[in-house]
Amino acid sequence: MPKTNFATLPSLAGSEIGVSDWLTVDQNRINLFADATGDHQWIHVDTERATRELPGGKTIAHGYLTLSLIPAMTEGLMEIEGLTRVINYGTDKVRFTAMVPVGSRLRARQKLLRAEPKGGGLQLVSEVTVEIEGEKRPACVAEIIMLVYG
Repeated sequence: MPKTNFATLPSLAGSEIGVSDWLTVDQNRINLFADATGDHQWIHVDTERATRELPGGKTIAHGYLTLSLIPAMTEGLMEIEGLTRVINYGTDKVRFTAMVPVGSRLRARQKLLRAEPKGGGLQLVSEVTVEIEGEKRPACVAEIIMLVYG
């Protein structure tokens, strides 16, 4: 895991931060997300119907589940020394470009686009691409915005 500090973050703009380990999206995770959000659309939770009616015969993960996994996948990609807090500031340009069938393995590839002063800290804008093992098209591409303070 690369190490940096608060002062050198702006110099990393334009660089790939790293690639996460693979994370498996199983039916239990999909069901828990459905329960947490109230989104019980059959394509996510009805395995029998998915077997009959969906291409590939499997349920698919919610797009927002895929998006919500980004913090867990990117958390350990870089150690930033001297931080006092990190705040999720939002996302821009989120696209879900491929379905994530149950049992898929995902990983995140993070590139720091910008690091600019904001409110006594730095606003970091990263492009995160969520890749599906064995697939050409990513599951999701999003610009993630964080505020970091040192």
